[in-house]
Amino acid sequence: KTTDRLDIPRIDYTNGEGSILLEPQSTNLFSYSNNFTQWDSLSGASVVSNAVVSPDGTLNASELVFNGTDNGRIEEEVTTTNGLDYTFSVYLKNKNIANPSQVYLGYSQTAQGEHITITNEWQRYSITVAANATSEYPRINSDDAGSLYAYGAQFEQQSYPTSLIHTSGSAVTRDADSAYNAGNSDLISSTEGVLYVEASSNYDSSHTNRIALSDGTSSNRISLEWDETTENRIRVHLNTHSLLSYDAVDLSIQNKVAVKYAANDYAIWFNGREVVTQASGALPTGMDMLELRGVGLGSAGSFYGNAKSVVVFKEALTDLELEKLTGY
Repeated sequence: KTTDRLDIPRIDYTNGEGSILLEPQSTNLFSYSNNFTQWDSLSGASVVSNAVVSPDGTLNASELVFNGTDNGRIEEEVTTTNGLDYTFSVYLKNKNIANPSQVYLGYSQTAQGEHITITNEWQRYSITVAANATSEYPRINSDDAGSLYAYGAQFEQQSYPTSLIHTSGSAVTRDADSAYNAGNSDLISSTEGVLYVEASSNYDSSHTNRIALSDGTSSNRISLEWDETTENRIRVHLNTHSLLSYDAVDLSIQNKVAVKYAANDYAIWFNGREVVTQASGALPTGMDMLELRGVGLGSAGSFYGNAKSVVVFKEALTDLELEKLTGY
């Protein structure tokens, strides 16, 4: 739920197929996400507003014109907290810059950033850097003469970019998403079953992503979790104890995961393979809820990412069924 879209999920088609997009609270600290004429500083550059159709399909993207002087740039001052990670993201598209591999996104105060290669198609670029001052100046640079198009700038205190939050005069905060109140005792078995998830999620060292079956408490639950202590590790919590864990290759892409549970028979299936098993552990009781968040924690431990499919089976599927379910 959020204040501006109560009970309406956002469906993300970025990769060509729909998935429910669930994101943490975030604030675009730029006062102007799209009006680059309002940014604080121009050096060796100028801005033409409403120059081309943007990724949202309207004529509202700007043209940034660089005159070829050394360190031609456009930048915006933002208040920051020393030591915290901030992510700067923006949509860019080349017009006629001769060397499109030398466009630079960076921060003035930390003198950190990276060269990117812009193309003739819209693409979102981002960098994440820890601030080392009370103000930062995210910037777009080009030493070469020519123009590029820009749209949808965002600067947020996150370790990865979230979806664009539009601003037009002040910073704007988007509330966290949360999905819960699904299931009942007729649909969820406490004696055996499978929790199946096809999803992707970004690693966050300060947050555990959870999708859980439970009775509303942590004492009776099967919880699939994206570990906050180790990147690309998933784990399963049974009741109050960590039961199984698996270090995957990349959890930021869509993966198919099935957690099988039955009396003294637990397993994780990952993309067509059984990767972890355990033959002990007390079963939960009274499970009647499916939540994409931490059991009994409210928004803490909410799943943030792209959930393409979440399914609960009342019976422990066979190995062949699990192989087919999680395979390609």
